[in-house]
Amino acid sequence: MQGTLREIDVNSIIRLIEYGQRSGELLIESSTGQFWYIFFCNGEIVYATDPDSNLTRLRDYLFGLRLDRAFEQVMTSKLGINVLEYGQIWSLLESNILSTKQAIAIVENMVSEVLFDVLSLHKGTFVFEMGSALSPQLTSIKFSAIASDIVRQIQVWKQFHPYIQSPHQFPIQLQPEAIPHLSHWIDGKTSIRQLARYSGQSTFKIAEVIYTAIGNGLVSMASVIPTVPEKIKLESPRIICIDDSMTICRTVEYILHNHGYQVAAVSSPTKALSLVFQLKPNLILCDITMPDIDGYELCAMLRKSSIFSQTPIIMLTGKDGFIDRVKARMVGATEYLTKPFGEKELLTIVEKYLNNQAKNSEFMDNVGAMNLQYDHKDF
Repeated sequence: MQGTLREIDVNSIIRLIEYGQRSGELLIESSTGQFWYIFFCNGEIVYATDPDSNLTRLRDYLFGLRLDRAFEQVMTSKLGINVLEYGQIWSLLESNILSTKQAIAIVENMVSEVLFDVLSLHKGTFVFEMGSALSPQLTSIKFSAIASDIVRQIQVWKQFHPYIQSPHQFPIQLQPEAIPHLSHWIDGKTSIRQLARYSGQSTFKIAEVIYTAIGNGLVSMASVIPTVPEKIKLESPRIICIDDSMTICRTVEYILHNHGYQVAAVSSPTKALSLVFQLKPNLILCDITMPDIDGYELCAMLRKSSIFSQTPIIMLTGKDGFIDRVKARMVGATEYLTKPFGEKELLTIVEKYLNNQAKNSEFMDNVGAMNLQYDHKDF
């Protein structure tokens, strides 16, 4: 199921998924290029996120629980979860840093946060990809049970205009202790949404309190500075990501695009093969476990072509076993990256091989120039 938000609204899309008791993931992309994922199990929502590869959202919730140093105490989850933030929540739970009650509260707040953002969209696109449910599950939420309350919040939010226009605005106190239970966080650098995460309250509730304080002359709002992704240079490296997971494809695309790379993400390995020959990328990211053609076969096929004999091919795998590494090397893979991975890990490996490629190219150019000079002298 896919289409535009002009044809059907997000509320109706989610209700159809709930009614059909579908499992899988829903990708919603706004007309401005922002996107979100909502994960379903038998029609109920189990998790929702945006492409936050720096775990900023989770860090905010942990800060509110005075667990902001918790990431230093945990290893990556052993459960093989491919969604980074969700995997980290399970790691914290496995390490007894978060209680089950706290973990469930965080996930439910994350879901509410995403629903608040997407239910107000009128322009954009969506894709629902049926598949196995995200597991293991912490909680499940019936959309029909919470939808009316979130829609009401969105409608009331409009009354906060023009003082409050976005959850990403920063309140500024005009008087000390303007809002006693929030004053120690209101510093002109903390957004309404962050205040909600710190306090464990909804974004709407925090905005409502701040709106009242603005009316009483206790608080003002800093202007929102929109962040515009860096424009891609025409000569920037071309990268193709091949993964049957829509979540991985769009997250990789989002991260690399915002760092100036030209990126094409494709979930079908058969379509990917023709696209690779068409675009001739400087680097290929390829999942190992895919239908029809797996990553090993795809890599071996590309290595048979002289065009891609030296192109860095990074295998993406949910396993970190010795046999998988050996197989990857045998078919000519350059390196492998274990899922789930964050922005730092992805950029490190991409920059490593693209920099090596640039150095080799520069070296060959210099060799060519030296040969020309040598031939000229002989002549």
